[in-house]
Amino acid sequence: MSITQRNNIRISGSGKRTMVLAHGFGCDQSMWRYLAPSFHGEYRTVLFDHVGSGSSDLSAYDTDKYDSLQGYADDLIEIIREVAEGPVVFVGHSVSAMIGLIASLDEPALFRAHIMVGPSPCYVNDGDYTGGFSREDIDDLLRTLESNYLGWSSTMAPAIMGAPEQPELGVELTNSFCRTDPEIARQFARVTFLSDHRAILSRATTPTLILQCSDDIIAPRVVGEYMHRMMPGSTLHLIENVGHCPHLSSPGASAAAMSAFLGPMSP
Repeated sequence: MSITQRNNIRISGSGKRTMVLAHGFGCDQSMWRYLAPSFHGEYRTVLFDHVGSGSSDLSAYDTDKYDSLQGYADDLIEIIREVAEGPVVFVGHSVSAMIGLIASLDEPALFRAHIMVGPSPCYVNDGDYTGGFSREDIDDLLRTLESNYLGWSSTMAPAIMGAPEQPELGVELTNSFCRTDPEIARQFARVTFLSDHRAILSRATTPTLILQCSDDIIAPRVVGEYMHRMMPGSTLHLIENVGHCPHLSSPGASAAAMSAFLGPMSP
């Protein structure tokens, strides 16, 4: 099958540069619909679904390949080679921020800049490191997800979305979670919440913007501050937003921060 079919790639915009946007766990490319149009004049914007999500080709899902984020990073490298003539601006939400970092360490010439939206290199508290969850919290979360995925989705999605003044977004995320194949979602959740990529942060060489929400139950502010300390040349920008998805609940502030970061970069 073609990469375009496998990952349901959609390209918009008329700019000379390319921006690739990748969704997080339980989501699909529709989550970028408020943000991506802000960049159509300057960039070709490339949206896609991770294999196992959205309208990707589910027959391409391989439990061995996707048992770590490396499998998704390998896909991302293939996508960039397919759609871009030069290095891209990569925008990764949540777990996709780490997928993008892994890919850029493998193929640095493909990446012009990273924009990480609500990233976390490790969700589990460890000594002096605060990831936001104890290991017991994560184990309980995964057990609930294993035993009652739909119930877990209806409870967790609104909390993850936040946006108390926009309850329809919580409903949308719930529906997105519920559309995902439960078996694939369970594996992706384990890979996401049990991963630890703190050791690779200091190896980053690509200019990086960390977009951190002021109130985020998945990636607390201390996580963004930790990443900023660990990543050479990174920029940390705080968005006043409740929730983990500012590209949906606060797209104007997100786009403004991105534009300010990207503006000084030469064409």
